[in-house]
Amino acid sequence: MYLTPNLFTMKKILVLCLTLVFFASCSIDDDNTSFSFEVLAVESVDIPDAFMLGEVYPITVSYLRPSTCHAFKEFYYLKENNERTVAPITYVFDNNDCQTLEEDNLVEDTFNFQVTSNGSYIFKFWQGKDASGETQYLTIEVPVIE
Repeated sequence: MYLTPNLFTMKKILVLCLTLVFFASCSIDDDNTSFSFEVLAVESVDIPDAFMLGEVYPITVSYLRPSTCHAFKEFYYLKENNERTVAPITYVFDNNDCQTLEEDNLVEDTFNFQVTSNGSYIFKFWQGKDASGETQYLTIEVPVIE
């Protein structure tokens, strides 16, 4: 099931991207390590078919690691009622010896999700933009059973 993202959510993602670009221009000189942040597109997700109220579930997100200079930082996680927007955020270290990864670069990271309400949860995993600049999501609806 695919849901069209609302304008408010798209604006929040745009603000996040602009914030990341702003921070990408900053560097930390404590150890002469320079880095920026990059939000990466989700390739696939391992998520249960249903949730039980009050339980905690691991959700595993797979994405392509573009180079040896990319390292996982955290998940972008936007909560709006029973809708969750998720995307992996990585550090990109400014090294001269970075190697582009062409094969075997699919990586997985996991977050725990606690079910706190009835109904269904709608997860929107960010998959980038299409050729016309429209934001794309892998949208998964998970019912809560009692």
